[in-house]
Amino acid sequence: MPQPIHRVLIANRGEIAARIIRTCRALGIETVLAASEADLDSVPARQADQVICIGPPPSVNSYLNVDAIIAAARQTNADAIHPGYGFLSENAALASACENNGIIFIGPTIAQLDAIGDKLKARTNALAAGLPVVPGGPVTTLQEAEALAAEIGYPVLIKAVSGGGGRGMKVVDSQNALANAMTLAQAEAKNAFGDERVYLECYVASGRHVEVQVLGDGDQVVHLGTRDCSIQRRYQKLVEEAPAPHLSDHLRHSMHEAAVAFATHLAYRGAGTVELLVDVRRDAFYFLEMNARIQVEHPVTESITGIDLIAQQIRIAEGRPLGMTQDDITFTGHAIECRLNAEDCSNDFMPSPGRVSQACYPAGDGIRIDSHVETGITIPPFYDSLLGKLIVWGKDRDEAVTRLQQALALTSIEGIASNVILHQAILNDAGFIAGGVDTAYLPALLATADLQPGTDDHA
Repeated sequence: MPQPIHRVLIANRGEIAARIIRTCRALGIETVLAASEADLDSVPARQADQVICIGPPPSVNSYLNVDAIIAAARQTNADAIHPGYGFLSENAALASACENNGIIFIGPTIAQLDAIGDKLKARTNALAAGLPVVPGGPVTTLQEAEALAAEIGYPVLIKAVSGGGGRGMKVVDSQNALANAMTLAQAEAKNAFGDERVYLECYVASGRHVEVQVLGDGDQVVHLGTRDCSIQRRYQKLVEEAPAPHLSDHLRHSMHEAAVAFATHLAYRGAGTVELLVDVRRDAFYFLEMNARIQVEHPVTESITGIDLIAQQIRIAEGRPLGMTQDDITFTGHAIECRLNAEDCSNDFMPSPGRVSQACYPAGDGIRIDSHVETGITIPPFYDSLLGKLIVWGKDRDEAVTRLQQALALTSIEGIASNVILHQAILNDAGFIAGGVDTAYLPALLATADLQPGTDDHA
């Protein structure tokens, strides 16, 4: 029996908090923003129906504090908690605490979070579902790492078992560099995730990062097509587009089938993303991981399908069936997203917190802005540098590229440094315009691009 949600506590901040509020308002659901002391006067705080403080600015004392979030939900009589992305969005302890307190967790089941959050368990489940995985495996000692690296061949990639966002990841080109990289990766993993376990994979230097969006209600799974996220800096995505360009029909269909098979194997419930490493030269792909949450880049999928993914998350969490089959899902046009970050591109991408003296965004057909930043607000130094996302849609990729070039020219964020200049360099580069670049693309572009700001870019 479906359990309607009337009030949602949003355990997050920034643009995703504002995004969740927008859909909840459209659905007639009240919102409570769980905010740190640094975010009590933020744009999402002004948009929510209620705001409750969950602690001081450091994330460990607020957005990562399960007890504080549960207490806030109980104090405000929230039916459900939406964790957004990052922070506790894939945390089984939060989902378990919700269950113990009679609160709906808007996300997968506790067992699914455990099966997916542990990257080794995810690899095992992928193999059981029939997906190819990158050659590799777990290692606990340097001797084990040396033996496995010799077996699969250099270069290798060290990854944190509980990792994400590039933390605990190291590329190793030779045995001489392995010991130091292992030590650094394990320390970084323990510091970031409280878990120093790592594993090794064969490093595919020229692969593409393509993901498939899925929705599941526990009985049925559908896919919402591909997204290409290959333009990354230090494993952080910068530009995403849907559908992924320049894939053969066979390869695209195979990836769709693989993502649905993996989610079906888990009897998945919620919105999720199956991430794949694509070797276009061989017309092959490998399973990387699954993200059991809404993704930063979800708007490009919404743009080509017309499906509100936050609304679908809520519907599924209420215990309702999907209400759609694969045949009901159609794809129209092409969408591209740029992540706008507060960082100084001319100074090794140093974070740039501070007061925004002016924020000007473009408007028009096919243009969408998801942001919590407006003129006069202050960007705190405690969190990631994401200011928002500029998303465009076009009837085809050429139109989307042209529209995004024009939109970036009309985007201005002053008072702090931003990466708008980097996005302009990408959008005007012949390689990107041609489409289908791989993960080696951005490092090569950065080696030659002029990212010095003009005299008044962030005065």
